[in-house]
Amino acid sequence: MTTKVHAIYRNGVFLPSAAPPVAVGTEVELTVTAGGVRDSLVDALDEIARLPAEGPRDGFSGADHDQVLYEANKQK
Repeated sequence: MTTKVHAIYRNGVFLPSAAPPVAVGTEVELTVTAGGVRDSLVDALDEIARLPAEGPRDGFSGADHDQVLYEANKQK
């Protein structure tokens, strides 16, 4: 079973913000991810920023954006 539990580390003890769904005395394994939501969001935005602006096979160049957009409007 895998369950995500938010906790605060204080005085050498992890204090969960809510009771975890395990019986008292159950041995568990912790994976610690410091920082919480903000760091996860920053990591996701960094990953998005590293994506290429254009794919080599997408058939459309961002450089052509204005021409495609505004020429299409002129034909109407």
